[in-house]
Amino acid sequence: MTLDATDTAATPARAKRRVALGVSGGIAAYKAAEILRGLQRAGCHVRVAMTEHATRMITPLTFRALSGEHVIVDDYAPDNPDPIAHITFSQTVELFLIAPATANIIAKFANGVADDFLTSTYLASNAPVVVAPAMNTSMWQHPATVRNLRRLRDDGVHIIEPDAGEMACGTFGPGRLSEPERIVAAVLEILERQPARASGESARPAAARVDQRTTGTHDLAGEKVLITAGATREEIDPVRFLSNRSSGRMGFALAEAAQARGAAVALVAGATSADAPAGVRLRRALSADEMHAAVQAEVKDATVFIGAAAVSDYRPAKRAAQKMKKSGAALTLALEPTPDILASVAAAGHDGLLVIGFAAESENVVAHAREKLARKKLDAIVANDITRDGAGFDAATNIVTLITRDRDAPVELPLMSKLEAAHRILDEVVRLRRARVAEAAG
Repeated sequence: MTLDATDTAATPARAKRRVALGVSGGIAAYKAAEILRGLQRAGCHVRVAMTEHATRMITPLTFRALSGEHVIVDDYAPDNPDPIAHITFSQTVELFLIAPATANIIAKFANGVADDFLTSTYLASNAPVVVAPAMNTSMWQHPATVRNLRRLRDDGVHIIEPDAGEMACGTFGPGRLSEPERIVAAVLEILERQPARASGESARPAAARVDQRTTGTHDLAGEKVLITAGATREEIDPVRFLSNRSSGRMGFALAEAAQARGAAVALVAGATSADAPAGVRLRRALSADEMHAAVQAEVKDATVFIGAAAVSDYRPAKRAAQKMKKSGAALTLALEPTPDILASVAAAGHDGLLVIGFAAESENVVAHAREKLARKKLDAIVANDITRDGAGFDAATNIVTLITRDRDAPVELPLMSKLEAAHRILDEVVRLRRARVAEAAG
């Protein structure tokens, strides 16, 4: 990473977006410098605040050199130019990002503790808050952390799920800070969905603060959207199963976006590693058979079906009643096809039902997706090349191509957060609905 100031040219559309970056005391604190630079390249003005423990990982001087601003650690420090910095700092920015966010800082936010500058700033903030957690896998999966994150989501805080990978302690699992470019993409997506404020204009008063997930257009009001998410599991024996790497993030992002746009949303989810959005009716279905049955029960009331789940194409023809013992000999496993949920919904769909599928491909992506669109008689399909960096399973971002029955040219989208991709997919749903209404009327 280059630390000079020669690459901070701002794009005109984002030149005035103001972001506060809070850095807490995890080993991933050094990555906050990369996040700051990414936001600057996108045209954001960034101010930085740190916890005292964060200064042991990376010095305030680094952030001061990069941002050109005083870095606040203690608002009572003699060199602090503003005696009420936690108020002015928080209420003159358009977004408050905490990266990395330790388990400790998340617990303080969730429980309203304000014992340092960063936590006081959080309570004083009227801007959208984005938290990018980073911690050991055991800490990430602890019930207390799960509970605290749920509370933050209920309070309207945006959570950027951590990645799975090798930790500084040598363990492997979820909890590693999401990649800086993905965090920057998520922040920009949120900024783009709220109007810019003039420099010096304060945020709306605390009494007017609302959950960011419920703001914006309600162009899906009246729609009943049924979404599948996650992976299915097909049991081989009581211990083993066939599955895939789907985390459920894309389906959950679609549910969050559809709910924010006024739709009544129902989720049918298989195995997932991401958290479902709050307030959405959720039904679990682990196997393809279970998911097929759940969808059949729900789809009769739906006006839009989006099959984002990664459903296993095959299952063992016979499930062993007991754990299969290792014998050292080669094992042949007979497989049979699972129900085709997407095709069955499209074939039996009632009048007015829009059916959107997904195609995760590793070669000839658009061609394979078009064939699937035609064969299953879908209204639209979302294709993504799982071999590309930043796309595919268990990533916070995606790169997708939108293909619809009524247009010859596919719409290729660049790398973006899965929430932004979800909104772009739903834009197509709105367009398809309007086209169908116009066709019926004409």
